[in-house]
Amino acid sequence: MPTKKTHRITIYNTLHKKKEIIKPLKGKRIALFVCGPTVYDFSHIGHARTCIVFDCFARYLKHAGFDVFYLQNITNIDDKIIAKAREKGVLAKDLADAFEKEYLKDMKLLGIASVKKYARATDYIKEIISQVKRLLEKEYAYALDDGIYFDIKKCKGYGKLSSRSSLQADDAVSRIDYNTHKKNRGDFCLWKIAGDHNFNEPSWPSPFGRGRPGWHIEDTAITEKFFGPQYDIHGGGRDLIFPHHEAEIAQMEAISGKKPLAKYWMHTGFLTINEQKMSKSLNNFITIDNFLKRYPYRHLRFWFAKNLWRSPMNYSESAMIEVKSALEKIEEFLRKIRSTKSQIHRRGEFAKRITPRVSTNKSKIQNLLKNARHDFYKDLNDDFNTPKSFAVIFDLIKEVNKAADQGLLGKKEADEIYKFFIEINAIFDIIDFKKLKQSTIPSEIKQLIDQREHYRKSSEWQKADEMRQEIEKYGFTIEDTKEGPLLKKVI
Repeated sequence: MPTKKTHRITIYNTLHKKKEIIKPLKGKRIALFVCGPTVYDFSHIGHARTCIVFDCFARYLKHAGFDVFYLQNITNIDDKIIAKAREKGVLAKDLADAFEKEYLKDMKLLGIASVKKYARATDYIKEIISQVKRLLEKEYAYALDDGIYFDIKKCKGYGKLSSRSSLQADDAVSRIDYNTHKKNRGDFCLWKIAGDHNFNEPSWPSPFGRGRPGWHIEDTAITEKFFGPQYDIHGGGRDLIFPHHEAEIAQMEAISGKKPLAKYWMHTGFLTINEQKMSKSLNNFITIDNFLKRYPYRHLRFWFAKNLWRSPMNYSESAMIEVKSALEKIEEFLRKIRSTKSQIHRRGEFAKRITPRVSTNKSKIQNLLKNARHDFYKDLNDDFNTPKSFAVIFDLIKEVNKAADQGLLGKKEADEIYKFFIEINAIFDIIDFKKLKQSTIPSEIKQLIDQREHYRKSSEWQKADEMRQEIEKYGFTIEDTKEGPLLKKVI
């Protein structure tokens, strides 16, 4: 049996500041690593954006014929976790375990299905120690009284991802390791020596003294374990470019002598609220849990999916209203398509009366679908341009609706369109097809429609209007067309 041909996909690579064709290091296998959470609090919808974007992207790579291994780390040992545990009066491990469970629950509720492995940092202490030891042996690292530090001046390429000309890290966004004895201000800690009297600071024995890993070394230890010294794609939010991802590159390339650590670097745009970056430190975030109490998870997936993955987005209630309206439009269209593809060709049958007459001229819709499919995937292949792809979908809906009103939509064409939307949903998970299948017309509604049609034929317009009002009480609207009454569900 012939193997599936892969698509020619380009993606914007932060490392080279341009779009590049994805060419995996090993055949059709793509090793994808995305930075996961630091589990000291509930995750917010800013985190959800990165998770949903890469879930959709991994699904698309699989659809395009690639074999994707999607790995994500969980930082369950960190200064922030320890500080929060002290504040709460609990053990750091217990706090991290609790919020890890919350995060994994959130991922399930968001429909994140493409991650093959969640790697907990503390499960790879042996690998972390090995990396620190090798960096010391190669003289890229040095020891101070509070830990082992990486010397960024020893790394000639430091700053290439973020395009920094300075090595001082003056404007680094997070997790700066302070020590007045560091060789360079931007040097970062690889292994932190445990304090003598700190009962709530987890630590492990090592050749450098009992302690715990620094933030950056966790990720490279995990990726080396699963992927080796080099892999295909590294993803995360834009806020991680510097210093975190810059540090990862410096560490692993110093250890292995191989460049680049990751061939392609993808960074999702910031999610703002009231035009301010959403973050835990600013206390201006909406947790995933709170969002899902108000909206279905598919609303969030669709909102992120229809915006370009690397562009900034601003959260607002009006944006959610627009999302709801757009999804309702898709669902109403699919109900119409479903009723057409499942219609029974028997005179007098209810389903026959509420669907348009089918013309023998079907080439128009076939061409519409063919062109839409081509353009949809062409846009996804070009930097995963979802705004353009979804514009194609809404144009298809508009044109098919027009054609259907002209009697050009047959069962075969309806079935092909419906299958195309199932295909789309396998990538984005934005449509609840189970709900569409359960959307049946109650017998009471059918009787009311029959009565209304009887009154209309008898020109008893007042009674016909009363039947319309009764139908609307059941949550349906009725539209009179030249082919007969068309019933629509009010969502």
